[in-house]
Formats: sequence, C-alpha cells, structure tokens
Amino acid sequence: MTLLASASSSGDASGDASGDASAGASGDASGAPGASGDASRVDTVYRPGGPVDVTSTLRPLQRGSGDPAYKVVGSVVWLALRTPTGPAAVAIRPAGGTIAVSAWGDGASWAVEHAPELLGRGDDWDGFDVSGHAFLAAARQRQPGLRLLRTNTVVAMLVPAIMEQKVTSRQAWGAWRYLLRRYGTAAPGPAPDGLVVPPTADEWARIPSWEWHKAGIEPGRSATVMRAVRVAPALERTLTLGRGGSVVSARLQSIPGIGKWTAAETAQRSHGDPDSPSVGDFHVPALVGWALTGGPVDDDGMLELLEPWRGHRERVVRLIGGSGFRKPAFGPRLTIQDHRGH
Repeated sequence: MTLLASASSSGDASGDASGDASAGASGDASGAPGASGDASRVDTVYRPGGPVDVTSTLRPLQRGSGDPAYKVVGSVVWLALRTPTGPAAVAIRPAGGTIAVSAWGDGASWAVEHAPELLGRGDDWDGFDVSGHAFLAAARQRQPGLRLLRTNTVVAMLVPAIMEQKVTSRQAWGAWRYLLRRYGTAAPGPAPDGLVVPPTADEWARIPSWEWHKAGIEPGRSATVMRAVRVAPALERTLTLGRGGSVVSARLQSIPGIGKWTAAETAQRSHGDPDSPSVGDFHVPALVGWALTGGPVDDDGMLELLEPWRGHRERVVRLIGGSGFRKPAFGPRLTIQDHRGH
C-alpha cells in the first residue's frame, strides 16, 4: 500500500522546511528491512524544500540512549509510535536530498501522512535573524538542517514529560524504560528487537500504583499522569490551535501537577512550538547564559537574554544545544533520590 501525502510548496533552506511527500519512488523506499510488497507496509518519500538533519531534528524524541521507543540502526532511525489509529513502527532514512519513510502496523498510514511535520514541514524560520550575534550566527551556519518537529500526539509527549519532573534524566529515563517494557507492545513489522510502542492513554491509566512505585515514580507524578490521561481527548484537540502558544500552554497547565516546564517540554514536541523555552529547567538557563554572555543566569535572566528573539526563543535554545557548546562543569548536582524502598 502506498500513500500520497498532502504537499506544500517547496521552501528554501533558511525558511520553512516545506516540501513534498509522495510515494512515487521505485524499489525499497526506506532502506529498512522487509519486502516492498508487504501489504502491511506504507511508504513515502519526503522531499523537503531545504536541508533537514534527521538525527538532530528527531533527537528530542529520544528518552536516553536505551529508549525502547527509539532506535538507530545504521542510517535508519526507528520510532515506535502510538498514533490515533493504532501502533506503528516507523523507519526513517535520509536518501540524498530526500527522506524515505516506511511504516508498519495499524497506525502506519497515519504515521506516513504526518511524517513531513515530524521532520519539520511547517516549521517556519522566516524572521529568525541571528546575524547580529556571532555565536548564534555560527551555530545556525553549522546547523542548516535543524528543524523543530511536530508529532501531532499530545498525551504521548506529555506522559514522559511528567515523568521527568524534578528528577534527574537518569531517573526519569529508567522509569520510562521499565514501564514501556512492561506495559508497552512490541512494535509491528520488521522492527529492531526491543522496539516498543508506548501504552495508550487507557493503558497508562490501568497501570497499578505499585508498578509506578517500582519504576521510581512517586505518587505525585503518577497522579498527574492519571489526571492527564483522563482528559486525553481534550488534550489532543489542542493540536487544532496551531504550533503551541499561550492558549495551548494554559490548557495543559489547567491539569493540576502540570506547570510551565512540563507544558513547554510537551508543546515543543507535540505542537512544534518555536517559542516555548523550558522555564524551570535545572540546566537550560545556565546553558543559555554561558553560551550568550559567558556566565550563568536564572530563569528570568534567560528570558531576558532570549527576548530579542521572541517568537523563536525555543529555536535559540535548540541551536545552542546542537552547537556542541558545553557550560563549565561545576556547581551543584541534582541529588538522585530513590523512594522505592519506602
């Protein structure tokens, strides 16, 4: 089965990574395992209007190096997605100036249809001018293919963001691995061993309290997940409001236990919000401060530094994060706490 996804006019490398998604390629479109005649497989080739760095664009979806829902095999990025129409395994491979996408499972057609937005279509860099700042201008020049992704799935992005609240990445990613391996489902098709599709909203809701405890998620965070998945349809409807913004943030924060940081971390991925820096993050303000001024700043200081690029503030953060810049390795470390024995 092939699918012709909707296409927009081609853009240029500095602006909107719009382009064409079609199924007109001959042979194996994805470079992934599996016969091209497999009836469960859906293929497309995305032809962006400018360069797209698949690895850096998709990196925000990876929850640590051992993420069961994200694997890289050679030049192919494999994603296990929970789509509105069911599970999907998706293989994404750059192929010259195009990007080949193949998908398997009940959610395959949906995944292929939305693959261009996942890879940055609609992410408009017009009006983003960093020419007056030497560091950012150089970072942009080195990363012409960086795009902001949009998954078009809110709960799937919100649940792991809740898990990452107020703990180290190591703790949160460990909990993510534990719960996916126990309550996720094996990815369909010829996916790599161990690729796991995350639970549905209903399946998250049925995970017993002691399993959250075993995963290292204390009752506060697990209760927030429960509140979020109970209103999953309403959360998914925020996708109709565009690429994030204050209304989307307010809708997410209307759920007790979700604040600015969690709303931003979610909207960056689900909606492709270009102006949602992670206020309240343990590392981001200091990283921005050191990169832009040579010294650390707090949240207010970060927002002041980013103000000249309002409307594009998350783009600035992503450019800094992908530039290779590292802030000095000193200062307090967040203590790892283990509540599982209590």
